[in-house]
Amino acid sequence: MLQGLEAAGADVLEVGVPFSDPVADGPVIQSSSQQALAHGMTFEGALQLITDAKLSVPVVLFSYLNPIVAAGPDALHRARAAGAHGVLVTDLPVGEDPERESWFGAGPLDFVRLVAPTTPRERMGLIATHGRGFVYLISRLGVTGMQDEISTSLPGTLATLREVCTLPICVGFGISTPAHARQVGALADGIVVGSAIVRAAERSVDEALALTRSLRVALDEG
Repeated sequence: MLQGLEAAGADVLEVGVPFSDPVADGPVIQSSSQQALAHGMTFEGALQLITDAKLSVPVVLFSYLNPIVAAGPDALHRARAAGAHGVLVTDLPVGEDPERESWFGAGPLDFVRLVAPTTPRERMGLIATHGRGFVYLISRLGVTGMQDEISTSLPGTLATLREVCTLPICVGFGISTPAHARQVGALADGIVVGSAIVRAAERSVDEALALTRSLRVALDEG
């Protein structure tokens, strides 16, 4: 699956470490987390997948704070040795735990930070200065999952974030079709697609890769 996604045109791959309480995720990712845990997937197992895939595109390790902290003080260095390039933690807001944020920030992985659509301009700037790699802009309120239309407030939110951010901006939450990819790709530096690909993969790897190829074509056409 990972090798196929790279071949289908993904520029960056996000590999998740499952957590028992994925509060920021919708039903598709929640279900995938529970299935992964039921099959014995762990932090070390996720790192082994990255190692075995031998990818040439960057890999972002995605999880919640608990699994990464539980993996030990050298968890980020082990992840880098396995082939990861970045880390995304959904439940560590800027300023919530300075000591832990410093641990991530000083580590060998780019620390990708999240910006919500309701984030004030000043705080957007603060988040951007505490991150590396790119900023993940959440397109709408709520949890991850597919949606029919992109929020009408997204262009304005993106414009405000660009005023205070020098990092590339990638938009996620709800992007699930080539039309979405074309629309958002014209505004942002990248799109993040999770639930739609995971749902397709539950039916078959081939279906997930076909979706990825269609998203790539839409981005390039846009």
